[in-house]
Amino acid sequence: MPSTLNQSGSSPLSLKVIGHNAGTSMDGVDLVHVHFTQDSPRTPLKMQLLHYGEYPMPKNVKARVMKLIKENKTTPEEMAIVNIQLGEVITDAVKWFAQENNFNLATDVDLIGGQGQTIWHLPLPELFEGNQSRAHLDMGEIAIIAAGTGVTSLGNFRVSDMALGRQGCPLFAALDSLLLNHPTLNRAVQNIGGIANFSILPRGAVEECYDFDTGPGNVFIDAAVRYFTNGQQEYDKDGAMGQKGKVDQSVVDRVLQGPYFVHDIPKTTGRETFGDRMAEDICDEMLARGATPEDCVATITRITAQSLADAYERWGPPGGVDEIYMGGGGSYNPNIINYLKERLPNTRIVPISEIGIPVGAKEALGFALLTHECFVGRPMIVPKRTESDCPGLVGQIQPGRNMHRIRQHVAKFWGDFPEEDVKCTTAMILLPSLCS
Repeated sequence: MPSTLNQSGSSPLSLKVIGHNAGTSMDGVDLVHVHFTQDSPRTPLKMQLLHYGEYPMPKNVKARVMKLIKENKTTPEEMAIVNIQLGEVITDAVKWFAQENNFNLATDVDLIGGQGQTIWHLPLPELFEGNQSRAHLDMGEIAIIAAGTGVTSLGNFRVSDMALGRQGCPLFAALDSLLLNHPTLNRAVQNIGGIANFSILPRGAVEECYDFDTGPGNVFIDAAVRYFTNGQQEYDKDGAMGQKGKVDQSVVDRVLQGPYFVHDIPKTTGRETFGDRMAEDICDEMLARGATPEDCVATITRITAQSLADAYERWGPPGGVDEIYMGGGGSYNPNIINYLKERLPNTRIVPISEIGIPVGAKEALGFALLTHECFVGRPMIVPKRTESDCPGLVGQIQPGRNMHRIRQHVAKFWGDFPEEDVKCTTAMILLPSLCS
């Protein structure tokens, strides 16, 4: 049955998207299944979260990628193989996700998009020695995903953003502002994955949002825990190990005087700056002075927590932040959250699940929105306080078997809408989540 035409001569939009994210921690692949609808090009976009899941990263792939990054030594052969392997991991994750939640890839998914595993992120070459230039590489071949699922797949969002003159990360200020901008409250959306980042959402101004990476999130903590447990434990569950230790504030203060922490925004980072080896060096230094493993984990955890609080004070909006919505695995670490509450006593700090988004789902949700808007042909809101205010489409498209059908659907949505009037989405309605 044909769609009813609206006043602009176009048909309503309806696309179901799987967004995925393989984060810096390399725990696995986060996945969301999202339904985007829009009555016409001039009405608000609507978004409904249908399903959420987490697919564990295969241990052999994780070990290979972590070794590749840690040693910064490889061959063209290995790079080619890892790119395909990670594409296969994401393909397997998508298939598992559909089966686990009883939906069909052929009939219930129009687009798949997200980030593969970041291999190297070099947004601030001035902080590195040698003849460096701005660059980024994440792997997880989208041709493998499209072929393996039959669904048109998108990727390379970060490189696309870099090509427009920015740093390619964190990429989620637009989503955060569309979800949580408030007319009278300054808000922030805090993600603590391997790397910690946040979006600042000044009151009453959807397009005034900005975001950046504050530094390590869980990456140091995870590295220290692996170091002391010989890899038997991957992270500090509920902050138990760090809670037993004593913070060496002199170590925290020295680390936080490092070049990344004092660098002005915009700035983003990754394992290239805050890798396992740096965490292990901190631990070795402390152990040599008589510290316990628990002291090391407590101190490294405080580096993350204090860097967050310092960043809010230095780069937050005038008047401070009224509310912070937390996401990412570090949101479960009381040693981080309690410290933030002490430093920001007038700020309400709550999990992002308060608005119906699972704590681990937010970045995958961000990639779902980027995927949707790229395929529909709309630029995203350009965050403030970046090097370039140039709008543009971000992402690359690998056609799947469904390409013709969904391309026709989007063409009917636009109808005769003038190209010069196509602007970024500035109003979005979050419909009640169907996730349990």
